[in-house]
Amino acid sequence: MKLLSLEEFAKRIDHTNLKPSAKEKDIIRTIEEAKKYNFRGVCIPLIYVPLANKLLRDTDVKVVTVIGFPLGYYPTEIKVKEAQIAADWGADEIDMVMNISFFRSGQREYVLEDIKKVIESAGIPTKVIIETSYLTEEEIRDASGLVMDSGAFCVKTNTGFGARGVTIDDVRIIRSVVGERIKIKASGGIREAKFALALIREGADIIGASAGVRLYEDYKEFLRKKL
Repeated sequence: MKLLSLEEFAKRIDHTNLKPSAKEKDIIRTIEEAKKYNFRGVCIPLIYVPLANKLLRDTDVKVVTVIGFPLGYYPTEIKVKEAQIAADWGADEIDMVMNISFFRSGQREYVLEDIKKVIESAGIPTKVIIETSYLTEEEIRDASGLVMDSGAFCVKTNTGFGARGVTIDDVRIIRSVVGERIKIKASGGIREAKFALALIREGADIIGASAGVRLYEDYKEFLRKKL
């Protein structure tokens, strides 16, 4: 893999703040940081999508929000309504949590339809969070195939609220299933540029991280030493 420029690295990052205790001023700071560093996107709670749109006007930073987050087992009708609101309020993308409980119970068709209905109702690019921290390797493979069948454009590894964050093996397993047909967003516990780069080398297209600024500055220092 060729060495990414600092700008290219930034455009891999969805800068994130989904902390339930975050105040409005904290969300504004996250949005302003995404604007300052020209990240790929900013991932914030649904209620803050209108604010993000206002603050990111005339930029190419994507407004990303989450659906069925972080547990995934809400009825499809609830997820659909959330997705419709996200689209109506101007979100560029949604990251939805699959129904992990039903998936692990063998109800694959239900989970597939759940995802499809959300995608259809939103009409905007959708990533599906499979929450690898709760899955076996075989389940990660099956979930990745299911997302590929659903029409989503991206598999997202973790919510950041699960038992652990993303691992190199998670990304390697997902890429072995989806090939180049859909993208991978690695998220959960990514706090160092070295780890982010390792994930990208294994096939991650997007990095979801609350530590986006830290990753940027860390990579900037890495490039300074490298060059």
